[in-house]
Amino acid sequence: MILLKNASIITDSDTVIKDILIDKGIIQQIADDIKADCEIIDCSNKVIFPGAIDVHVHLREPGFEYKETIKSGTSAAAKGGITTIMSMPNLNPVPDSIENLKVQQAIIDKDAVINVYPYCAFTKGESGEELADIEELIPYVKGISDDGVGVNNLPLLLKGMQIAKDYDIVIASHAEDALFKYAPRGEYEAVRREIEYAKVIGCKYHFCHMSTKESFDAIRVAQSEGYPITCEVSPHHLFLNEDMINGNSNYKMNPPLRSEDNRNETIKALLDGTACMIASDHAPHSVEEKSREYNKCPNGIIGLETMIPLVYTNLVKTGLATFKQMKEWLVDNPSKVFKLPLNEIKVGAKANLCVLDINKEHTYTTEEIVSKSVNCPYVGMKLFGWPVLTICNGKIVYKMEGEL
Repeated sequence: MILLKNASIITDSDTVIKDILIDKGIIQQIADDIKADCEIIDCSNKVIFPGAIDVHVHLREPGFEYKETIKSGTSAAAKGGITTIMSMPNLNPVPDSIENLKVQQAIIDKDAVINVYPYCAFTKGESGEELADIEELIPYVKGISDDGVGVNNLPLLLKGMQIAKDYDIVIASHAEDALFKYAPRGEYEAVRREIEYAKVIGCKYHFCHMSTKESFDAIRVAQSEGYPITCEVSPHHLFLNEDMINGNSNYKMNPPLRSEDNRNETIKALLDGTACMIASDHAPHSVEEKSREYNKCPNGIIGLETMIPLVYTNLVKTGLATFKQMKEWLVDNPSKVFKLPLNEIKVGAKANLCVLDINKEHTYTTEEIVSKSVNCPYVGMKLFGWPVLTICNGKIVYKMEGEL
Protein backbone atom coordinates (compact mmCIF):
# COMPACT_ATOMS: atom_id res chain seq x y z
CA MET A 1 0.00 0.00 0.00
CA ILE A 2 1.03 3.60 -0.67
CA LEU A 3 -0.47 6.63 1.04
CA LEU A 4 -0.03 10.04 -0.57
CA LYS A 5 -0.60 12.68 2.12
CA ASN A 6 -1.68 16.30 1.63
CA ALA A 7 -2.00 15.99 -2.14
CA SER A 8 -3.35 18.90 -4.16
CA ILE A 9 -5.90 17.51 -6.62
CA ILE A 10 -7.00 19.78 -9.48
CA THR A 11 -10.73 19.50 -10.21
CA ASP A 12 -12.67 21.24 -12.98
CA SER A 13 -13.64 24.05 -10.63
CA ASP A 14 -11.22 24.01 -7.71
CA THR A 15 -8.13 22.59 -6.03
CA VAL A 16 -8.69 20.27 -3.06
CA ILE A 17 -6.12 18.88 -0.63
CA LYS A 18 -6.71 15.21 0.14
CA ASP A 19 -4.94 11.99 1.02
CA ILE A 20 -4.88 9.21 -1.57
CA LEU A 21 -4.63 5.55 -0.57
CA ILE A 22 -3.39 3.09 -3.18
CA ASP A 23 -3.56 -0.68 -2.78
CA LYS A 24 -3.43 -3.59 -5.21
CA GLY A 25 -2.84 -1.15 -8.06
CA ILE A 26 -6.08 0.74 -7.42
CA ILE A 27 -6.95 4.08 -5.83
CA GLN A 28 -8.90 2.78 -2.84
CA GLN A 29 -9.70 5.99 -0.99
CA ILE A 30 -9.50 9.77 -1.41
CA ALA A 31 -10.31 11.57 1.83
CA ASP A 32 -9.07 13.80 4.63
CA ASP A 33 -6.44 12.44 7.00
CA ILE A 34 -6.39 8.77 6.00
CA LYS A 35 -4.61 6.45 8.45
CA ALA A 36 -2.88 3.34 7.17
CA ASP A 37 0.08 1.14 8.03
CA CYS A 38 1.99 1.48 4.77
CA GLU A 39 4.52 3.57 2.85
CA ILE A 40 3.60 7.23 3.43
CA ILE A 41 4.70 9.99 1.04
CA ASP A 42 4.12 13.61 1.99
CA CYS A 43 2.95 15.52 -1.10
CA SER A 44 2.51 18.91 0.58
CA ASN A 45 2.71 21.78 -1.93
CA LYS A 46 2.72 19.30 -4.80
CA VAL A 47 0.06 18.69 -7.47
CA ILE A 48 -1.33 15.26 -8.34
CA PHE A 49 -1.77 14.82 -12.08
CA PRO A 50 -3.05 11.76 -13.97
CA GLY A 51 -0.31 9.79 -15.68
CA ALA A 52 0.23 11.39 -19.08
CA ILE A 53 -0.40 9.51 -22.33
CA ASP A 54 2.10 10.02 -25.15
CA VAL A 55 0.91 8.61 -28.48
CA HIS A 56 4.12 9.25 -30.41
CA VAL A 57 7.26 7.58 -29.07
CA HIS A 58 10.19 5.88 -30.79
CA LEU A 59 11.51 3.16 -28.49
CA ARG A 60 14.00 1.83 -31.08
CA GLU A 61 13.88 -1.76 -29.83
CA PRO A 62 14.03 -4.24 -31.50
CA GLY A 63 16.70 -3.36 -34.01
CA PHE A 64 18.29 -0.14 -32.81
CA GLU A 65 19.11 -0.77 -29.16
CA TYR A 66 22.21 1.42 -29.33
CA LYS A 67 19.84 4.41 -29.49
CA GLU A 68 17.24 3.33 -26.92
CA THR A 69 15.77 0.20 -25.38
CA ILE A 70 12.25 -0.47 -24.21
CA LYS A 71 13.56 -0.43 -20.63
CA SER A 72 15.46 2.86 -20.97
CA GLY A 73 12.71 4.54 -22.99
CA THR A 74 9.91 3.58 -20.64
CA SER A 75 12.08 4.61 -17.67
CA ALA A 76 12.53 8.02 -19.31
CA ALA A 77 8.77 8.23 -19.74
CA ALA A 78 8.28 7.40 -16.07
CA LYS A 79 10.68 10.20 -15.14
CA GLY A 80 8.55 12.49 -17.27
CA GLY A 81 5.29 11.59 -15.50
CA ILE A 82 4.07 9.51 -18.46
CA THR A 83 2.44 6.17 -17.66
CA THR A 84 1.15 5.18 -21.13
CA ILE A 85 2.88 5.43 -24.48
CA MET A 86 2.27 4.27 -28.04
CA SER A 87 5.43 3.00 -29.73
CA MET A 88 6.12 3.75 -33.38
CA PRO A 89 6.89 0.90 -35.80
CA ASN A 90 10.14 2.01 -37.48
CA LEU A 91 11.95 -0.97 -36.00
CA ASN A 92 13.77 -4.09 -37.16
CA PRO A 93 11.82 -6.22 -37.66
CA VAL A 94 9.05 -3.81 -38.59
CA PRO A 95 5.78 -4.86 -36.89
CA ASP A 96 4.06 -5.49 -40.21
CA SER A 97 3.03 -9.06 -39.35
CA ILE A 98 1.97 -10.99 -36.26
CA GLU A 99 5.32 -12.75 -36.18
CA ASN A 100 7.26 -9.46 -36.17
CA LEU A 101 4.94 -7.76 -33.68
CA LYS A 102 5.47 -10.64 -31.24
CA VAL A 103 9.21 -9.89 -31.17
CA GLN A 104 8.52 -6.38 -29.89
CA GLN A 105 5.67 -7.40 -27.59
CA ALA A 106 7.81 -10.00 -25.83
CA ILE A 107 10.36 -7.32 -24.90
CA ILE A 108 7.58 -4.96 -23.78
CA ASP A 109 6.14 -7.66 -21.55
CA LYS A 110 9.57 -8.31 -20.02
CA ASP A 111 11.14 -4.85 -19.72
CA ALA A 112 8.58 -2.02 -19.90
CA VAL A 113 8.08 -0.14 -16.63
CA ILE A 114 4.92 1.63 -17.88
CA ASN A 115 2.05 0.75 -20.23
CA VAL A 116 3.11 0.41 -23.87
CA TYR A 117 0.76 -0.01 -26.85
CA PRO A 118 2.49 -0.66 -30.19
CA TYR A 119 1.44 0.70 -33.55
CA CYS A 120 1.53 -1.70 -36.45
CA ALA A 121 3.02 -0.55 -39.74
CA PHE A 122 0.80 0.60 -42.58
CA THR A 123 2.97 -1.02 -45.26
CA LYS A 124 5.37 -3.97 -45.35
CA GLY A 125 8.74 -2.79 -44.12
CA GLU A 126 7.34 0.76 -44.17
CA SER A 127 8.33 0.70 -47.84
CA GLY A 128 5.07 2.10 -49.21
CA GLU A 129 4.77 -0.71 -51.72
CA GLU A 130 2.51 -3.35 -50.13
CA LEU A 131 0.06 -3.20 -47.25
CA ALA A 132 1.14 -4.77 -43.98
CA ASP A 133 -0.97 -7.60 -42.54
CA ILE A 134 -3.26 -4.94 -41.06
CA GLU A 135 -6.37 -7.05 -40.57
CA GLU A 136 -4.46 -9.69 -38.61
CA LEU A 137 -2.64 -7.07 -36.53
CA ILE A 138 -5.60 -4.87 -35.57
CA PRO A 139 -6.65 -6.92 -32.50
CA TYR A 140 -3.20 -6.36 -30.99
CA VAL A 141 -2.59 -2.65 -31.64
CA LYS A 142 -4.24 0.72 -31.03
CA GLY A 143 -3.20 2.44 -34.26
CA ILE A 144 -1.67 2.07 -37.71
CA SER A 145 1.25 4.18 -38.93
CA ASP A 146 4.22 4.34 -41.26
CA ASP A 147 5.67 7.10 -39.13
CA GLY A 148 8.96 8.50 -40.35
CA VAL A 149 7.86 8.26 -43.97
CA GLY A 150 4.83 9.65 -45.72
CA VAL A 151 2.61 7.22 -47.61
CA ASN A 152 2.75 8.56 -51.17
CA ASN A 153 1.34 5.45 -52.83
CA LEU A 154 -2.19 6.82 -53.11
CA PRO A 155 -4.07 3.69 -54.28
CA LEU A 156 -2.46 1.83 -51.37
CA LEU A 157 -3.43 4.63 -48.98
CA LEU A 158 -7.06 4.37 -50.06
CA LYS A 159 -7.03 0.61 -49.61
CA GLY A 160 -5.58 0.89 -46.10
CA MET A 161 -8.04 3.63 -45.19
CA GLN A 162 -10.93 1.35 -46.10
CA ILE A 163 -9.59 -1.41 -43.84
CA ALA A 164 -9.18 1.12 -41.01
CA LYS A 165 -12.75 2.28 -41.56
CA ASP A 166 -14.07 -1.29 -41.52
CA TYR A 167 -12.33 -2.03 -38.22
CA ASP A 168 -12.81 1.41 -36.64
CA ILE A 169 -9.11 1.99 -35.94
CA VAL A 170 -7.07 5.18 -36.34
CA ILE A 171 -4.43 5.78 -38.99
CA ALA A 172 -1.67 8.09 -37.70
CA SER A 173 -0.10 9.88 -40.65
CA HIS A 174 3.38 11.29 -41.08
CA ALA A 175 2.14 13.66 -43.79
CA GLU A 176 5.00 14.37 -46.17
CA ASP A 177 4.76 14.85 -49.90
CA ALA A 178 7.60 13.06 -51.69
CA LEU A 179 8.25 16.04 -53.98
CA PHE A 180 8.57 18.81 -51.39
CA LYS A 181 9.83 16.71 -48.44
CA TYR A 182 10.84 18.76 -45.39
CA ALA A 183 9.66 22.13 -46.69
CA PRO A 184 6.42 23.48 -45.18
CA ARG A 185 4.71 22.70 -48.47
CA GLY A 186 5.75 19.06 -48.12
CA GLU A 187 3.59 18.86 -45.02
CA TYR A 188 0.52 20.82 -46.00
CA GLU A 189 0.24 19.45 -49.54
CA ALA A 190 0.16 15.93 -48.09
CA VAL A 191 -2.29 17.01 -45.39
CA ARG A 192 -4.69 18.50 -47.93
CA ARG A 193 -4.50 15.43 -50.14
CA GLU A 194 -4.94 12.94 -47.30
CA ILE A 195 -7.89 14.86 -45.89
CA GLU A 196 -9.72 14.53 -49.20
CA TYR A 197 -9.03 10.79 -49.25
CA ALA A 198 -10.16 10.41 -45.63
CA LYS A 199 -13.37 12.28 -46.45
CA VAL A 200 -14.14 9.86 -49.27
CA ILE A 201 -13.56 6.79 -47.10
CA GLY A 202 -14.88 8.24 -43.84
CA CYS A 203 -12.13 6.70 -41.71
CA LYS A 204 -10.67 8.08 -38.50
CA TYR A 205 -7.50 9.90 -39.45
CA HIS A 206 -4.88 11.45 -37.19
CA PHE A 207 -2.06 13.74 -38.30
CA CYS A 208 1.19 13.51 -36.36
CA HIS A 209 3.37 16.47 -35.35
CA MET A 210 1.64 19.24 -37.34
CA SER A 211 3.66 22.41 -37.73
CA THR A 212 2.30 24.78 -40.41
CA LYS A 213 -0.53 27.27 -40.64
CA GLU A 214 -1.79 25.78 -43.90
CA SER A 215 -2.02 22.31 -42.33
CA PHE A 216 -4.01 23.59 -39.38
CA ASP A 217 -6.30 25.58 -41.66
CA ALA A 218 -7.08 22.47 -43.72
CA ILE A 219 -7.67 20.32 -40.63
CA ARG A 220 -9.83 23.04 -39.05
CA VAL A 221 -12.12 23.12 -42.09
CA ALA A 222 -12.44 19.32 -42.19
CA GLN A 223 -13.31 19.22 -38.51
CA SER A 224 -15.93 21.95 -38.96
CA GLU A 225 -17.52 19.75 -41.62
CA GLY A 226 -17.83 16.91 -39.12
CA TYR A 227 -15.11 14.54 -40.35
CA PRO A 228 -13.28 12.40 -37.72
CA ILE A 229 -9.89 14.03 -38.36
CA THR A 230 -7.57 14.87 -35.47
CA CYS A 231 -4.01 16.06 -35.03
CA GLU A 232 -1.27 16.37 -32.46
CA VAL A 233 1.46 18.95 -31.92
CA SER A 234 4.85 18.44 -30.32
CA PRO A 235 6.60 20.56 -27.69
CA HIS A 236 9.42 21.51 -30.06
CA HIS A 237 7.01 23.03 -32.58
CA LEU A 238 5.18 24.80 -29.76
CA PHE A 239 8.20 26.28 -28.00
CA LEU A 240 11.12 26.39 -30.47
CA ASN A 241 11.59 27.96 -33.91
CA GLU A 242 13.99 27.77 -36.85
CA ASP A 243 15.96 30.83 -35.73
CA MET A 244 17.31 28.74 -32.83
CA ILE A 245 18.91 26.02 -34.98
CA ASN A 246 22.26 27.66 -35.79
CA GLY A 247 23.71 24.40 -37.08
CA ASN A 248 23.05 22.56 -33.79
CA SER A 249 22.05 18.96 -34.54
CA ASN A 250 19.97 18.81 -31.36
CA TYR A 251 17.56 21.17 -33.06
CA LYS A 252 17.19 18.95 -36.12
CA MET A 253 13.99 16.95 -36.46
CA ASN A 254 11.30 16.12 -39.01
CA PRO A 255 9.13 18.09 -39.52
CA PRO A 256 11.83 20.70 -39.01
CA LEU A 257 11.48 23.64 -36.70
CA ARG A 258 9.42 26.26 -38.50
CA SER A 259 9.18 30.05 -38.58
CA GLU A 260 8.06 32.05 -35.58
CA ASP A 261 4.78 32.72 -37.39
CA ASN A 262 4.19 28.98 -37.77
CA ARG A 263 5.13 28.43 -34.13
CA ASN A 264 2.46 30.93 -33.11
CA GLU A 265 -0.04 29.19 -35.39
CA THR A 266 0.82 25.89 -33.67
CA ILE A 267 0.00 27.38 -30.27
CA LYS A 268 -3.19 28.88 -31.73
CA ALA A 269 -4.25 25.49 -33.11
CA LEU A 270 -3.73 23.89 -29.71
CA LEU A 271 -5.62 26.57 -27.82
CA ASP A 272 -8.59 26.59 -30.23
CA GLY A 273 -8.88 22.79 -30.25
CA THR A 274 -7.77 22.11 -33.82
CA ALA A 275 -4.89 20.15 -32.31
CA CYS A 276 -6.40 18.10 -29.49
CA MET A 277 -3.26 16.61 -27.98
CA ILE A 278 0.46 17.06 -27.38
CA ALA A 279 2.88 14.22 -28.15
CA SER A 280 6.64 14.20 -27.65
CA ASP A 281 7.82 12.50 -30.86
CA HIS A 282 10.63 11.16 -28.67
CA ALA A 283 13.31 10.13 -31.18
CA PRO A 284 16.63 9.09 -29.62
CA HIS A 285 19.90 8.87 -31.57
CA SER A 286 23.43 8.07 -30.47
CA VAL A 287 26.02 10.73 -29.70
CA GLU A 288 28.06 9.56 -32.69
CA GLU A 289 25.11 10.02 -35.06
CA LYS A 290 24.21 13.45 -33.73
CA SER A 291 27.88 14.55 -33.81
CA ARG A 292 27.92 14.49 -37.60
CA GLU A 293 27.62 17.77 -39.45
CA TYR A 294 24.08 19.13 -39.45
CA ASN A 295 23.13 18.09 -42.98
CA LYS A 296 24.33 14.52 -42.44
CA CYS A 297 22.97 13.74 -38.97
CA PRO A 298 19.60 12.04 -38.43
CA ASN A 299 16.37 13.83 -37.56
CA GLY A 300 14.99 13.61 -34.04
CA ILE A 301 15.28 14.68 -30.42
CA ILE A 302 14.38 13.09 -27.11
CA GLY A 303 11.38 14.53 -25.32
CA LEU A 304 9.74 12.17 -22.83
CA GLU A 305 11.33 13.63 -19.72
CA THR A 306 10.58 17.28 -20.51
CA MET A 307 7.09 17.29 -22.04
CA ILE A 308 5.09 18.01 -18.87
CA PRO A 309 7.47 20.69 -17.53
CA LEU A 310 7.56 22.43 -20.92
CA VAL A 311 3.78 22.48 -21.22
CA TYR A 312 3.26 23.57 -17.63
CA THR A 313 5.93 26.31 -17.69
CA ASN A 314 5.08 27.77 -21.09
CA LEU A 315 1.31 27.42 -21.16
CA VAL A 316 -0.18 26.89 -17.68
CA LYS A 317 2.19 28.94 -15.51
CA THR A 318 2.01 31.82 -18.03
CA GLY A 319 -1.79 31.81 -17.88
CA LEU A 320 -2.27 30.90 -21.55
CA ALA A 321 -3.96 27.65 -20.51
CA THR A 322 -5.38 25.91 -17.46
CA PHE A 323 -4.57 22.63 -15.72
CA LYS A 324 -7.86 21.34 -17.13
CA GLN A 325 -6.66 22.01 -20.69
CA MET A 326 -3.28 20.44 -19.92
CA LYS A 327 -5.10 17.31 -18.75
CA GLU A 328 -7.19 17.27 -21.94
CA TRP A 329 -4.09 17.52 -24.13
CA LEU A 330 -1.95 15.03 -22.23
CA VAL A 331 -4.49 12.54 -20.89
CA ASP A 332 -8.14 12.80 -21.91
CA ASN A 333 -7.92 13.36 -25.67
CA PRO A 334 -5.15 10.83 -26.40
CA SER A 335 -7.24 8.28 -24.50
CA LYS A 336 -10.39 9.16 -26.42
CA VAL A 337 -8.89 9.25 -29.93
CA PHE A 338 -6.91 6.01 -29.63
CA LYS A 339 -9.29 4.14 -27.28
CA LEU A 340 -6.69 3.84 -24.55
CA PRO A 341 -7.54 3.29 -20.87
CA LEU A 342 -8.15 6.69 -19.26
CA ASN A 343 -5.99 7.69 -16.31
CA GLU A 344 -8.11 9.34 -13.63
CA ILE A 345 -7.68 10.47 -10.03
CA LYS A 346 -10.76 8.82 -8.56
CA VAL A 347 -11.66 5.94 -6.27
CA GLY A 348 -11.70 2.65 -8.17
CA ALA A 349 -9.37 3.83 -10.92
CA LYS A 350 -6.02 2.21 -11.65
CA ALA A 351 -3.29 4.15 -9.88
CA ASN A 352 -1.59 5.81 -12.85
CA LEU A 353 -0.48 9.24 -11.72
CA CYS A 354 2.40 11.61 -11.16
CA VAL A 355 3.25 14.19 -8.52
CA LEU A 356 4.37 17.56 -9.88
CA ASP A 357 6.37 20.26 -8.14
CA ILE A 358 4.97 23.44 -9.69
CA ASN A 359 6.74 25.78 -7.27
CA LYS A 360 10.39 24.82 -7.66
CA GLU A 361 12.41 25.81 -10.72
CA HIS A 362 14.79 23.13 -11.93
CA THR A 363 17.47 23.33 -14.63
CA TYR A 364 17.52 20.27 -16.89
CA THR A 365 20.98 18.70 -17.18
CA THR A 366 22.58 16.08 -19.39
CA GLU A 367 23.66 14.14 -16.31
CA GLU A 368 20.09 13.47 -15.17
CA ILE A 369 18.84 12.13 -18.52
CA VAL A 370 17.42 8.63 -18.15
CA SER A 371 17.01 7.97 -21.87
CA LYS A 372 19.90 6.08 -23.42
CA SER A 373 20.44 9.02 -25.79
CA VAL A 374 21.04 12.69 -24.97
CA ASN A 375 20.05 14.47 -28.20
CA CYS A 376 18.03 17.20 -26.54
CA PRO A 377 17.63 20.97 -27.14
CA TYR A 378 16.15 21.52 -23.68
CA VAL A 379 19.33 20.91 -21.68
CA GLY A 380 20.04 24.04 -19.66
CA MET A 381 16.42 25.21 -19.65
CA LYS A 382 14.92 26.31 -16.35
CA LEU A 383 11.43 24.85 -16.00
CA PHE A 384 8.70 24.32 -13.42
CA GLY A 385 6.29 21.40 -13.04
CA TRP A 386 8.81 18.56 -12.90
CA PRO A 387 7.48 15.15 -11.85
CA VAL A 388 8.97 14.11 -8.51
CA LEU A 389 7.05 10.82 -8.31
CA THR A 390 5.36 8.58 -10.88
CA ILE A 391 3.12 5.64 -10.05
CA CYS A 392 2.06 3.18 -12.76
CA ASN A 393 -0.46 0.45 -12.04
CA GLY A 394 0.03 1.10 -8.33
CA LYS A 395 3.83 0.75 -8.36
CA ILE A 396 6.35 3.54 -7.91
CA VAL A 397 8.27 3.67 -11.19
CA TYR A 398 10.10 6.95 -10.61
CA LYS A 399 11.00 9.01 -7.56
CA MET A 400 13.18 12.11 -7.71
CA GLU A 401 15.98 11.76 -5.21
CA GLY A 402 15.73 14.11 -2.25
CA GLU A 403 12.37 15.62 -3.22
CA LEU A 404 9.86 13.48 -1.27
